[in-house]
This record gives sequence, structure tokens and C-alpha cells, in this order.
Amino acid sequence: MSLTHTSIAAAHARIAGDIRRTPILWLEDGLCLKLEQLQRGGSFKARGAFNRLRQAGDLSAGVVAASGGNHGVAVALAARALGVQATIFVPEVSSPAKQARIAALGARLVVGGAGYADALAASQRHVAETGALAVHAYDQPEILAGQGTVALEWQEQAPDLTHVLVAVGGGGLIGGMAAWYASSTTQVVAVEPETSCALHAALAAGQPVDVPVSGLAADSLGARQVGGLMFPIAQTHIAQSVLVSDAAISEAQRWLWAECAVLAEPGGAAALAALRSGAFVPPPGARVGVLVCGSNTAPGSVA
Repeated sequence: MSLTHTSIAAAHARIAGDIRRTPILWLEDGLCLKLEQLQRGGSFKARGAFNRLRQAGDLSAGVVAASGGNHGVAVALAARALGVQATIFVPEVSSPAKQARIAALGARLVVGGAGYADALAASQRHVAETGALAVHAYDQPEILAGQGTVALEWQEQAPDLTHVLVAVGGGGLIGGMAAWYASSTTQVVAVEPETSCALHAALAAGQPVDVPVSGLAADSLGARQVGGLMFPIAQTHIAQSVLVSDAAISEAQRWLWAECAVLAEPGGAAALAALRSGAFVPPPGARVGVLVCGSNTAPGSVA
């Protein structure tokens, strides 16, 4: 499956009844926030999950996913909507708020292993044993096409953006978005935490490589290695890759809450952190879009 305007537009039509068309918020100096934290399930992940399940055939053996949390919530949501059983494997670093949402959606929740890679290995064993449909967090064509629908909407809502800043974990979101924006003049900027930077390392090495994972946003942006499907897209269509500190992410969370009444989890605020910390400096006259991509955190965690 080729990731094109046609395939992303087809995904958008397929899942239109399952997702929300999230709003944008214009702020001073031409800054535009895409409020994807208002998506069903609290993150963009619902788009890819519904697109994967809507194209699947026999789901009688159920579906399975490994997740730091948000993808698990999305798969559990999509599975419930389609009337099938979901089993979600999450690592120990997954936040209690995300685990609670997964369980509340009726999925079987399995917690174990130190990081996402451990949860992924456990999910793969489950697929081999049961025949359940695997719904990968970021490295399946249907997932990338679904996540790319964020860019389709955003371009319709704000066609004159010069740059869009997108947080990166395994790369499914930015891969889909960069594929959509590839034929435009809008530049896509990747943002990662300093301590979880799989794409930044891959671009430096010329291929996906393993990286250590830690830090405030590890539950959502803590992939050990970026996906193989997105990497060629990243090499060609991502204009810049920048890193942000945990302190900058925390500051961006607080700013979103204080100035915009927007609740964002650490990974959801990482893209804004690049702008506010100076990790990304827009050129004069730029009209910058920032994706606020997730809200699955306890309200009291942002002070």
C-alpha cells in the first residue's frame, strides 16, 4: 500500500463516522494549534486504529496491541465500537490514567515489562498463540494513512501554514502527516525529547537504530526505534528534527493550561515545547502550526 494523498483521503472517508474533526486555535503572531487532544480517546491514535480495524476481515479472534497507553486506548475504543475483544499490552511506565481508560473501555489489560519493546514482544506472542489481529502502534500502512488524516484536516482549516511542528515517538503520526504535506510548501518539523529520540538518531545514522528511552514523555514518545515504513518518508519530507528537554515540556504543559485552558500530557505538549524553548526558531513571517496531540493525563498533574 502506497502512502499517497489518495490513500489518506480514502482513510479519512472510511473513518469519518468514527472520529472527530478536531478544531484549531489561532493565537498571536500567526501561531495555530491543532487541538487533537480533543479526539476520541484523547489522542490522534483513534484515527489509525479505526482505519486498521475498518479494513480488516475476520475479527473473531479479537485484536491485540502493544502500547505506552494512547494507542491502547484507541484500539480498545475501536474494538468496542466494532464489537470485538481487544487485548492491550502496556509496559510498567504506562501511566495509571491511561491504564484506567483502557480497562474502562472493556479491553483486557496486561501490564508488564520495563518499556514498549517488552510489551510489543508480549503482544507478538499473543498473536502467534491466538490468531488475533495485530494493530501496530506506528508501523502498518493503515495506521500511517489514518494518522495522515490529521494533516488533511489541518490543511483544509489552515492552508497557509509555513511550518507544522509534530511530536515523534515511533513515527506513525509524522510519517502520515509528512506524506500528506509532501506536495505542499508547508515544512514538517519533528520534535522529540532529548532522552527519547529515535527519529533524530535514525536520521543521523541513515537508518533506524535502537536508542535508550527515558524521561517525562516516555510513555507516549518512548519508541526504541522508529518504524521502517515511515523512515524513507522522514528522510525525504521532514525538514528539520529538534530535541527538547523535560523541563521545556513541563513548561509547555503549564503554558497551555494557563493561557489556553488546554490540558495536554507531556508527549502532547512536546511540539509546543520546541517553539517556546527556542529549539525551533521560525523564520521571519512564518505561520507556524503546532499539534497538541494527546490529553491522557490526570488534571492534577499540570500545575
